[in-house]
Amino acid sequence: MNDTRLRTIPTDALPEVVTRYLAAHRDRDTATAVKAFTGDATVTDEDRTHSGSAEIEAWLDSAAREYTFTTTLTGAQQGDTDHYVAAQRLEGDFPGGVADLRYRFTLRDGLIERLVIAP
Repeated sequence: MNDTRLRTIPTDALPEVVTRYLAAHRDRDTATAVKAFTGDATVTDEDRTHSGSAEIEAWLDSAAREYTFTTTLTGAQQGDTDHYVAAQRLEGDFPGGVADLRYRFTLRDGLIERLVIAP
């Protein structure tokens, strides 16, 4: 997704599947978070890609166990009907203590097909 095609939108204009995933991730509700993805989805976080439901579930479980953190949704953007970005601030007991991250979502058939998390 090209950043020049993104337009700022209200955070409450993000698709329901995106807000459901973000809430489930925040609440460490792995079962609900995994259901937001297609069966063949990919998640890229910290330069590692996790493919399919089983790997995504393991990644979510690991993140929930490894650190304690809070998230604040700080902004949202839309590229087209299938591409969204959610900006979040994470604060917790991970190295550095604070991170501003962009969650880049690609949707397919009402679910998340691809998620890339990066600064």
